[in-house]
Amino acid sequence: MQKKGMSKNGMPKNGRNKRSSCILCMVLIVAMALFTTGCNGGKENGPSSADAAQTQAQAEGGVLGEGSTKFTFTVVDKDGTETQFEIHTDKETVGEALLELDLIAGEESEYGLFVKTVNGITADYDTDGVYWAFYVDGEYAVTGVDATAVTEGAGYAFKVE
Repeated sequence: MQKKGMSKNGMPKNGRNKRSSCILCMVLIVAMALFTTGCNGGKENGPSSADAAQTQAQAEGGVLGEGSTKFTFTVVDKDGTETQFEIHTDKETVGEALLELDLIAGEESEYGLFVKTVNGITADYDTDGVYWAFYVDGEYAVTGVDATAVTEGAGYAFKVE
């Protein structure tokens, strides 16, 4: 014979209901946590619209930066494709201006900045036998990009060679 308030297996009915409620609550909490981390109000977790505009400008060329001095900057990749920018800056050197705009990246060496990446394109002599050559007004530069003073209206370029 079964006692009142007991289940067939001898466990109190209230205990089983309490345990079921507890499990259900935990499942709901986990589901809500997963739901809220998956939803972010329709906002993207990527770059801001200003960053996206700069990235778009870098991909297609265009006007970048803010400042009173203006110069042109051309990128020529290994396929010969040219991307031209109009750079506005108040920086002292071309290297500072291009680094600030994330147009170049590289490694410091005893001779200055060794540029390996220009406009998102990497040229590594150790890997593929090509490098980024720096030009000032169409002539191979005699100074590094980080030692070249910004000149109003000048044309600077990096070409894969």
